[in-house]
Amino acid sequence: MLNIRDRNSPYFVEWIPNNVQTAMCDVAPRGLSMSASLISNTTAIQESFKKLASAFDDMLKKRAYLHWYAAEGMDEAEFSDCRSTIHDLVSEYQRQQEAVAETTIVEDDLAMMEDED
Repeated sequence: MLNIRDRNSPYFVEWIPNNVQTAMCDVAPRGLSMSASLISNTTAIQESFKKLASAFDDMLKKRAYLHWYAAEGMDEAEFSDCRSTIHDLVSEYQRQQEAVAETTIVEDDLAMMEDED
């Protein structure tokens, strides 16, 4: 995986420091010779975070299950912190989605464009 990441480093964003994580298990599920899973970090995940934030807000308004967490030692301020963290995360993904990719024109491409004119 390290070789793949190094070889394709231009395609990974630098603002995610550990952008490739792997876990290996050599025991396949019953009936299969092997199995694989992939979890990818993409701006499309923000929709799931938005749904999670909405459900979290609804439950917090109703104070649903709050007593269970309070009994374990959590206070209401921690829930507000969690709420703001989720909303900050969605905002960051939104900002990255709207970011414009920088492009550079290679001299050969520039020469081809001049020839076409």
